[in-house]
Amino acid sequence: MIEVVALTKQFDSALAVDHIDLTVGPGEIVGLVGVNGAGKTTFLRMLAGILPPTSGTIAIDGLPLEGDAVEARGRLAFVPDTPMLFETLTVLEHLLFVAELYGVKDPHPALDALLDEFELQAKRHATASALSRGMRQKLAICCAFLHEPAALLLDEPLTGLDPPARTRMGEAIMRRAAQGAAVIVSSHQLDFVERLSSRFVLVHEGKVHLAGTAAEIELSTDGQTLEDVFMSITGGRVTDSPGSDAHDTSDRAPAAPLDPPA
Repeated sequence: MIEVVALTKQFDSALAVDHIDLTVGPGEIVGLVGVNGAGKTTFLRMLAGILPPTSGTIAIDGLPLEGDAVEARGRLAFVPDTPMLFETLTVLEHLLFVAELYGVKDPHPALDALLDEFELQAKRHATASALSRGMRQKLAICCAFLHEPAALLLDEPLTGLDPPARTRMGEAIMRRAAQGAAVIVSSHQLDFVERLSSRFVLVHEGKVHLAGTAAEIELSTDGQTLEDVFMSITGGRVTDSPGSDAHDTSDRAPAAPLDPPA
């Protein structure tokens, strides 16, 4: 569902993403981990079609994400770490708008099911400006799930959620994978990523430092866990570094779930 070959992004003299290859199949959840500035968000924005790569190729469900990529973008959903919502639209209006953009016919059954799943029914007529941080995150996820995308790109999906909501979010993501979606989850919460993912990609300074299943990682690192490796390459610190997402000035770009798929 997601195929990336030699994906690269250069910002002036900084190489933010350096020739990353990645394939994610239907039903697979891949955990993308790394410190702040490792290149994760830049990588995901290129996969979402928001940020053009310097070089390399991306395909979503077999369709190239370059040139006239309307169909390819229509088959993916991206949830950024900070949801970009329309402050004066209600929860219901957001979902109806997204349904219109993606051509979802008779969206109300799916819409109501999502509001139930994410406990937003009581807020369906509330504007985005009246929502808490956690509710805004839930709404962004609902917008992403509504058109049943083949590829899901989630950047820090737990931001603003309390522990019970985090558990439900993990279950919701696993359900979409079980239905055939290819999922990439980026998060600093390694325990969450480890519970969810069948495979992991650890990015450091724009490159894939390590990739594989938990068993493969332990085998290739003399018994180290993903957390052990993460801490060893960062010295236990989470800081920006040269060639990082800090050089990406596209932070204010509209979030893909609320963009037209064009």
